[in-house]
Amino acid sequence: MRTPGILIFGMVLAPCGWILDLTSTVAPNWRTVNNLAGEAVDLVVEQGIWDICRTSTTSRSQLCNQRTNDQTYFNNQIIPIAQGMMIASLIVTILGLVVATPGVRCWKDRPRWILASLGGLLIFCSGVLTIIPIAWYTHLLNSLNSTSVKRDPARADDIRVGYCIVLGYIGGIMEVLGGLVMFIGISSCCGGWNRGEKLRATTERQTARPADRPTPLPRVNIPRSISSRSSVPYSQKSLDDDLDFPRAKTRDMGSVNTSYTGRPYDADL
Repeated sequence: MRTPGILIFGMVLAPCGWILDLTSTVAPNWRTVNNLAGEAVDLVVEQGIWDICRTSTTSRSQLCNQRTNDQTYFNNQIIPIAQGMMIASLIVTILGLVVATPGVRCWKDRPRWILASLGGLLIFCSGVLTIIPIAWYTHLLNSLNSTSVKRDPARADDIRVGYCIVLGYIGGIMEVLGGLVMFIGISSCCGGWNRGEKLRATTERQTARPADRPTPLPRVNIPRSISSRSSVPYSQKSLDDDLDFPRAKTRDMGSVNTSYTGRPYDADL
């Protein structure tokens, strides 16, 4: 039997969301800062939760490992919280996939709904663990303290959302949707069936037949002819009566040739 669609949906979204969350966790681009005071116009500071990079938009050169030069940024409350929750999200997603894989059967007649639902619950929680720090960081985007960000009073602040925030949102939502859909399958565990399984079971019951009985052989019409050289004193009607096996008929005695005086066993071979 094919795997239910809700389990396929969850098992596809969960790994895709995990990859996006991993990229969002390790990449140093949670926010970008432009228009720095005393710096080149093309200089952009990219800040993540693990590292800080200085990038030139003109030459495309990038200088990372600036963490030791800006401890003020990493001392913000959201940074260690985001680090812990993002790592926890990645671990919980892997656990959810490990638990759900034996339940999402491709080799059994019916899936193990309890295992699949438990794995879906873990994946759902991993998505929540991703969305919380992402949303919190976005809320504090312009108020995070940093010594590497020297604001120019003559120019407006230009602080933008980095691509890690976007990837984190997309990955967290994919995990939430995939885990929720898989967890819905718990309604099918205690005697309940998925729609596809119910339709298949109904069809099997309708097409089931009792033990095979011997099929009667069809009646075969054998062509019959009377030889003009035969001396057997039978008429055409009497021959038809003798060859009709399924029905028993009373022989019409008036059809016998009474003028024949020989023995009934004499016949031309």
